[in-house]
Amino acid sequence: MFVDEVVIKVRAGDGGNGCASFRREKFIPFGGPSGGDGGLGGDVVLLGSHDVNNLIDYKFKPHWDAGRGENGRSKDQNGAGGRPAVLKVPLGTVVTNEETGAALGEVTQEGQRLVLCKGGTGGWGNIHFKTSTNRAPRRANPGLPGEHGVFRLVLKSIADVGLVGYPNAGKSSLTNHLTNAHPKMAPYPFTTLQPQVGVIEFPDRYERITLADVPGLIEGAHENRGLGHRFLRHIERCALLLLIIDMAGVDGRSPEDDYKHLLAELKLYDPALLKKPRLVAANKMDLPEAAANLRSFRRKHKVDVLEISCLNKEGLAALQLELLRRVRGGGKPAKPRPAARKPAGAKAAPAKKAKAAAKAKPKVVKKTRKVR
Repeated sequence: MFVDEVVIKVRAGDGGNGCASFRREKFIPFGGPSGGDGGLGGDVVLLGSHDVNNLIDYKFKPHWDAGRGENGRSKDQNGAGGRPAVLKVPLGTVVTNEETGAALGEVTQEGQRLVLCKGGTGGWGNIHFKTSTNRAPRRANPGLPGEHGVFRLVLKSIADVGLVGYPNAGKSSLTNHLTNAHPKMAPYPFTTLQPQVGVIEFPDRYERITLADVPGLIEGAHENRGLGHRFLRHIERCALLLLIIDMAGVDGRSPEDDYKHLLAELKLYDPALLKKPRLVAANKMDLPEAAANLRSFRRKHKVDVLEISCLNKEGLAALQLELLRRVRGGGKPAKPRPAARKPAGAKAAPAKKAKAAAKAKPKVVKKTRKVR
């Protein structure tokens, strides 16, 4: 079960109470105050971790409380701090206050800590209240209460490439071939019911990129048709959008119309998605109808297209390399290498030869006749 949005109710620990006590030992008649301070209450902390990939732990247990600080004791002993409540969340988790709607922060790195509620401070013991005129204070402060609140956690997967397409266009097959993820594959639509994030490895280059596969979009997804727009949040941070198109039109659809509808649904969700760099993968090129459809598609849409076939695994190596180049280049296609320049001496040689020839050529002196 994949859960990418939950509401939790958390409470930090209260601070411990201060202690009012006096030092009582043999041969020390006036020992003075010796009450220690109360301990700090535990915090509620979000911890970024690679070990979790969704928020299912907080769907069935939405209430989390931190420990209370221990009370101060005699002999100047401070109370122990309360146990913090550490909630592990996947990277890309955004936190908002459910009551005010204010954004509190985002967990984007492994080991990053985000404090939701701060624990209460411990109360002072009576040792803090002694003065020259009040040598035996009997006052001690209570601990302060910890913070509490209701928060919404929303997971937005962090990936380099976002894979978008119609149902049954070959997204799961492509993810299986390119990455180490293994989503379900079947010859019917909506086999992908939850986002999948896989890693594309480049062992010879010592590099890797991540690819997010979201469930298929259909026309009218903004009206909650199919699985709706719910999972498009997982491609908001992608550097590159990869749109996979069934170029053979196996299900009786037109590749040109599929491309238009995908762009329309992305715009209805967030117009900023259309400003992202995108690349089209023309799938099912092994079928005879695909070649004619691809020519028509290229005439109508000015977009970079790579031909692939997930069935025969054709064009996948070139697609992998192109994805790496574009991700490293900020989503833009790699620039062609400039032509090798000729050395500067090669251009100057003809000019030098002409000058030398001019010097070697004898000058012709014209004789003028004098007119008497």
